[in-house]
Amino acid sequence: MFKRVINAVIGSRHERERKKIQPIVDEINEHYARLQSIPESELRSQTEKFRAIIRERTGELEAKIAELRERKRTAADAEEREEIDNELSGADGRGGAEGALREAIADVLDEILPEAFATVREGARRLLGTTIMVTGRELPWDMVHYDVQLMGGIQLHLGKIAEMATGEGKTLVATLPLYLNALPGKGAHLVTVNSYLARRDAQWMGHLYNYLGLVVGCLDDTEPGTPERRAVYMSDITYGTNNEFGFDYLRDNMVVSLDQRVQRSHNYAIVDEVDSVLIDEARTPLIISGPVGNENDAMYFEHNAAVARLARRQTELVNALVGEAERDLEKGDTQSAAVKLYKAQLGGPKNKRLMKVFQEPGNKQLAQKMELEHISDRRLPASKQQYRDIEEDLLFVLDEKGHAVHLTDRGIDFMSPDEHDAFMLPDISQEVHRIDHDPEMTPEQKIEARRQTETDYAAKAERLNIVHQLLRAHALYEKDVNYVVQEGEVLIVDEFTGRTMPGRRWSEGLHQAVEAKEGVRVKGETQTMATITIQNYFRMYEKLAGMTGTAETEESEFFEIYKLEVAVIPTNKPIVREDRQDLVYKTRREKYNAIVEETRRLHDLGYPVLVGTTSVDASET
Repeated sequence: MFKRVINAVIGSRHERERKKIQPIVDEINEHYARLQSIPESELRSQTEKFRAIIRERTGELEAKIAELRERKRTAADAEEREEIDNELSGADGRGGAEGALREAIADVLDEILPEAFATVREGARRLLGTTIMVTGRELPWDMVHYDVQLMGGIQLHLGKIAEMATGEGKTLVATLPLYLNALPGKGAHLVTVNSYLARRDAQWMGHLYNYLGLVVGCLDDTEPGTPERRAVYMSDITYGTNNEFGFDYLRDNMVVSLDQRVQRSHNYAIVDEVDSVLIDEARTPLIISGPVGNENDAMYFEHNAAVARLARRQTELVNALVGEAERDLEKGDTQSAAVKLYKAQLGGPKNKRLMKVFQEPGNKQLAQKMELEHISDRRLPASKQQYRDIEEDLLFVLDEKGHAVHLTDRGIDFMSPDEHDAFMLPDISQEVHRIDHDPEMTPEQKIEARRQTETDYAAKAERLNIVHQLLRAHALYEKDVNYVVQEGEVLIVDEFTGRTMPGRRWSEGLHQAVEAKEGVRVKGETQTMATITIQNYFRMYEKLAGMTGTAETEESEFFEIYKLEVAVIPTNKPIVREDRQDLVYKTRREKYNAIVEETRRLHDLGYPVLVGTTSVDASET
């Protein structure tokens, strides 16, 4: 109530922001009116005029930085190089000559912004009626920036997220700050969510950039690691997908010489559909992997049959535990039922019978309560542990969240009844200590004994890892849910989109385990060579901005993670569509029932219905 009163009196924060930048919009319009009367040659020379102003204001700092870098390259003394580093970037990495240059460039860009934006707008006006080839088809150029699009461009230049409604022309809005921030010659990037948009926008908006004398490139038109890819990065403006930018960064950090790198400094980037890229996919790791040999691949098939028998036996144990728990619940013995449900969850979290029991109100909470008691009980002395034997009835224990697994004593005996130690790792440090202090062994014998001990340990560790990965494959990864088998190949299914991901493989031997489980050819194991998350990659940019139609709801996350503020831009014309409040349901069952009812209602009206879910499991439900 208080907030509504304040907004009614002084306006919302976004309205106050719009009022603050309105004078800049007015100044842009003044320059725009003047530029309409100048000849075309003068308009197209505006770019060089702006760059001359920037060079004049930053030339001395650029020369100083170039001199310092050359001195650092030739300096033989480590202390001298450290002194030069401090002079370049300051003691905290943010000051020095490089920091002064960033500030000087920022000041001059803010100063020339009104005329630069007016130049782009006038360029768009003069292109009206021309046609361009975009992704194989001709399109007429029929766009000139509205005032609200100028507002969006200003906010993007200031390093904010511009929330603009669908259809308000975000693609055109980006031309304004991209043009301005490309003028210093350090590169400006536009990040899209797929390769089609990257190609389309680079060709479509490139018509305007080329008219004004800028060079535009698209990463998705070139091959990674090629001179052509490097040339795209050296363009004034570069379009590409978030994955291409991220993987190029990883490849650049794996090269053997600096001249093989394709990227330059991370200067300025605008992320389209910023909520999808920087929030939904923020923790998605980009991974480059390489082969590590396949001498152990046959062992996956060797142990697969035994692990399959172990998994079937565990399923029988879990089904029995669930059945006993159901009978306990009928008798009202919730304590005994809770222990058995928790045991069943440890042994088979994806067991169909268990999941059916958990759908009944209160049952899952019983298992969760027992889990908390078990965790806290582990911290007590052994004599006071009431639940220390809770895993004894199982052959192996699964951690569904961590996707981890370990064999119990019963499981080890099941796998190797004649040799209990076959699937137990010995204490190698104790064995090495025994060898080192054996008075009857010569130094040469000790060296050989240590080598043999380490070899045996490595072989046993590899065998145990293969068994664990096979257990994960059989107990946690379901065919046609987590993966599919097509033409003799195991393809991972993206849990968010339901699409297959050709070329992607699980690490640490899990993919080989799934291949052995399905009886297809086991391919060589891979190891991670380089990795970075989407979030960490984009935090490297000196200035970051974004566009989307839905950012205000995640405003706090954007600021907390990226220090990005959200600016809501008004529509060019008043909205006539009615945006209703979200519907919130207390339980998942109520939500699913509402979805079914709404789907039935729309179907009866003759509408096609697409129900989007966050995972394959939710889709099946």
